[in-house]
Amino acid sequence: MFNLDVLFSVNNIILFMAIITRISGLFSSAPLFSTYPIPQQVKIWLAACIAFILFPIVQYNTNFAVPTSVPALSLILFKEFLIGYAMGYCANILFAGVELGVNMFAIQMGLSAGQALNPASGGTSPVITQAYTYLASMLFIVLGAHRWLFAAIYNSFKSMPIGYNFSFSPEVIGQIITLSGQVFHIGLSIALPIFGVLFITDILLGFTSKMMPQMNIFMVSMPLKVYLGLLLSLLFMRPMTEYMAVLLEKFLTQIALMF
Repeated sequence: MFNLDVLFSVNNIILFMAIITRISGLFSSAPLFSTYPIPQQVKIWLAACIAFILFPIVQYNTNFAVPTSVPALSLILFKEFLIGYAMGYCANILFAGVELGVNMFAIQMGLSAGQALNPASGGTSPVITQAYTYLASMLFIVLGAHRWLFAAIYNSFKSMPIGYNFSFSPEVIGQIITLSGQVFHIGLSIALPIFGVLFITDILLGFTSKMMPQMNIFMVSMPLKVYLGLLLSLLFMRPMTEYMAVLLEKFLTQIALMF
């Protein structure tokens, strides 16, 4: 027989609140959970279910002391949310880099004027950027990256137990800053092949306009660059997918080691 007084004690309730707060922080910044308009009710129930599964494991492996004041409880919950948010933020860096890189050569293609609502970011972006975002999302699911995140959040309760101690060491902060700087590296790596070809095309069109002044280069260049950009996107689709898969595995491995 379960003793409800023990099960619903203040200690257990606060411990459950801390667990669900860390998972909520992960959902606030992790790919898929934060990049698509998933209803808040679904996120809340999913976080509650995961917290319910993790609760007996965390309770068995931790010596959690109940805070004696509201400021102390607020500090613990803030720490838990920050840990989960940092994990999701590191995993979302790849998506930010992909979006940055595709936006670079989309502008060079002349697609910056035709933008549509992007549900992944909540703003507007070229349609080709949304296509690559969906590609990265499908890759995230196919590689089972969501399971890596759940494994990382589970292991984080061992390496960063719930309590007053704030366990963000300088090494962890340095690694997060280093991963954040990878956004520009990823963006340039994705954009450079197509951007370089389109830039050379612009140079050749400039020479053509000087050699043939009577030719309306603007009317020729716009459809040519769009066609050439789409063709190059199809040609480089497989190498980019393989590159994103390697980066995703690298990022998730670093997240598992950090937390």
